[in-house]
Amino acid sequence: MFLSVVVPAYNEEKRLSRTLFAIDAYLKSQSYEYEIIVVDDGSTDCTLEITKNLYSKIANLKLLSNKENHGKGYVVRQGLLAAKGDWRLFVDADNSTSIDQLEKFLPFIKTYDIIIGSRAIAGAVLSPPQPFFRSAAGAVVKLLIRFIVAISEIQDTQCGFKLFSKKAVESIFTKCTISGWVFDAEILKIAKNMGYATKEVPVVWQNDAASKVRLISIGGILRDLVKIRHNAIMVKYHE
Repeated sequence: MFLSVVVPAYNEEKRLSRTLFAIDAYLKSQSYEYEIIVVDDGSTDCTLEITKNLYSKIANLKLLSNKENHGKGYVVRQGLLAAKGDWRLFVDADNSTSIDQLEKFLPFIKTYDIIIGSRAIAGAVLSPPQPFFRSAAGAVVKLLIRFIVAISEIQDTQCGFKLFSKKAVESIFTKCTISGWVFDAEILKIAKNMGYATKEVPVVWQNDAASKVRLISIGGILRDLVKIRHNAIMVKYHE
């Protein structure tokens, strides 16, 4: 199997069907074998039932379900490790970065094991731009990641559109511990410490007014970033 697409979902009953149909429409026109994996993170709405009802309409759709909410980092890790593809992509349930942006990644798969979408480098398009509170929060988190975790070479660690080889998933995600909002920073820190080069590719990103990202917990983010720093110092992120 060439590609696995992992979609983490928590209370996404209003948007998930649209996203899955868009992914399916794109993938079924490709020549390679694929699977789509929804990982339900203990949703309390109809996300689970909606996904099950799509089995007959969307080919190669699979579902992993958790009874309790664990956090996005947890379910991304769960989905990528359960996937079968030689390449494994995780995308946001709001479809903010369309699956067709994957075409920009494919020229690099012979050179890199990790290819990530970026909203912060030349060529990226934000349509429409993020609202002020989200861009301000993102800037604060970027600075914290740069100074605490020591990742300065990547301009956008948080974009929810990242592609990994099977080898990278199996070596990196078994070491991940962060389930909260900055789990991406841990992934990229482990990759860096293990000697993986990461390719950052500009993407088209669409802001969703119904996004679930609201005020973020700086305390929780600081705690997780300090934990990443501690794990790195204790050499927990090496082979």
